[in-house]
Amino acid sequence: MQPVLRCCLAFAAALVLVAAPPRRVVSQAVGTDDLLLALAAPEQIAALSHLGQDERYAPAFLDAKRYPALRNSSAEDILRFRPDLVLMTSFSPPESVLLLKRAGVKVFIVEQYERLEDVYATMGRLGELLGRTPQAEALIHTCRRRVEALAQRLQGTKPVRVMAAGVYPFASGTGTSFQDICDHAGALNVAAEAGLRGIVPMPGEKALTWKAEVLIGPQEPGEDLLTQLRDISPYKFMPALRRGRVVPIPGALFAATSHRRIETYEWVAKALHPERFR
Repeated sequence: MQPVLRCCLAFAAALVLVAAPPRRVVSQAVGTDDLLLALAAPEQIAALSHLGQDERYAPAFLDAKRYPALRNSSAEDILRFRPDLVLMTSFSPPESVLLLKRAGVKVFIVEQYERLEDVYATMGRLGELLGRTPQAEALIHTCRRRVEALAQRLQGTKPVRVMAAGVYPFASGTGTSFQDICDHAGALNVAAEAGLRGIVPMPGEKALTWKAEVLIGPQEPGEDLLTQLRDISPYKFMPALRRGRVVPIPGALFAATSHRRIETYEWVAKALHPERFR
């Protein structure tokens, strides 16, 4: 065989090797669990996050039970599954990210997830990494159609003035996933209207001037959000609470950083605009 031909064949084989999709993927976070379960071939999934089988945190906890789970988020625990790709997020332990990279493991970090468009971008990149681009494109298309159908139902409705509420009194302004929920569910986020950005401590009595008509927050299994808020300032002083105008959402959906957030849009929209769903 000619030397040039041997070099060309070796180069082509190297390209195929580099482009080969990962065979053992580990997900470190609940949000990346959702994406991996939706996009990967079952045999590609080596392990899911240590919270992935807990219904309090994971929308897909039943599906996650079909796969091994991490014990924690340490690099040592992740490496025992011999991954060739690990999915992590911007809030993953930085020391774990560093150690995995030092071990030569490819790490894909989800940096942005506040808006659904961020999630779509992540789906596209992850589809490429997994060798599952058609599946990613199909999922994005399904999500877009679902969101468009919801927007059509809500067309012409007057936005309801809402505020995020929970046992930990923080306000969610612009640039948050709660704002993204409001943007798709026929709601006006009064904290954003007041100029708040990000997730910040609740500004006490000032929040009473925002005139929230409905409080929206996460509710864990076996708990009652309305009852909990009655003991927490400033919610307990708000007319919305006294009137019982509270929309509890399963905590796993309220905090979703994946395409499962669309279920939250629909949940909130039905609660705020029931007349459009009869």
